[in-house]
Amino acid sequence: MNLHQFRFVQEAVRRGLNLTETARALYTSQPGVSKAILELEEELGVDIFVRHGKRLRQVTDPGHHVLRSIDIILREVANLKRIGEEYSQQDSGRLSIATTHTQARYVLPGPVGELRRLYPKVDVSLHQGTPEQVAQMLLDHSADVGLATESLNNFEELVTLPCYEWQHVIVVPQGHPLAVDSSELTLPVLASHPLVSYQAAFAGRRRVDEAFAAAGITPRVALEAIDSDVIKTYVRCGLGVGVVAEMAVREPGALEGLVSRPAGHLFGTNTTRVAFRRGVFLRHYVHALVSLLAPELTPEVIDAAMTQATSSPLGDAT
Repeated sequence: MNLHQFRFVQEAVRRGLNLTETARALYTSQPGVSKAILELEEELGVDIFVRHGKRLRQVTDPGHHVLRSIDIILREVANLKRIGEEYSQQDSGRLSIATTHTQARYVLPGPVGELRRLYPKVDVSLHQGTPEQVAQMLLDHSADVGLATESLNNFEELVTLPCYEWQHVIVVPQGHPLAVDSSELTLPVLASHPLVSYQAAFAGRRRVDEAFAAAGITPRVALEAIDSDVIKTYVRCGLGVGVVAEMAVREPGALEGLVSRPAGHLFGTNTTRVAFRRGVFLRHYVHALVSLLAPELTPEVIDAAMTQATSSPLGDAT
């Protein structure tokens, strides 16, 4: 058996058991992939996949055990490469960050800029997506670190740590009835206006929905978006009251023509989490980025969480 066979099996599962797509992803031929998997099954003495003709249909029971072992082996091979790079190329490399639009736009610019100042030979790849896509990029080893508010701690294969807390604010045009601080801001009052806010998977929208549901109120959401700047633009156009993350109103000029009011008393506090794939060796500049985001998350704290998670997959680190 060899690493090529392991990679073929792992990629076949990632590609929904489509060997044509597997071959394309690995820059090889479909017959070559099929042959390598068959040879591995013969050597192991078990079928990894159930077949219908030449097509793979599903993973067998022993196949699930094989896949878990393959995942560990390939993860450790990748760790060996990272360890070599860590000590042979101390100040260079590539850092891949998976995150949502809000984090990429409002949270990461300062820390990433400082990281590039500290490590000018480290290049940064920024991948944006939904929180679920952020998690999947970590699981697929296409990202070193993930940052999101929603969903990350729902994945057993990830180690997540609280990074910082934040609350929602409402934004309205100047002269709007809710722009006056003395006006009482309650859920019924807010629901009397059309809302402009995030799509369901983004930036704490779940907490907003839960707060209205708990109060027995169904607000009218006039427009949904993933981008805080888009939300503010449509609020300026008069579509309704915006509900955005407080990070989106901090920059100078961020509230041009608008007024913001805190809404944490309505929707509670949100926690943005930083995440890593279990068992992955983290290079020093990954630790540096996380410490820039949250100084309390020192390399020692991160390594302790990774060690605890590795020894106890269902431990408290997540």
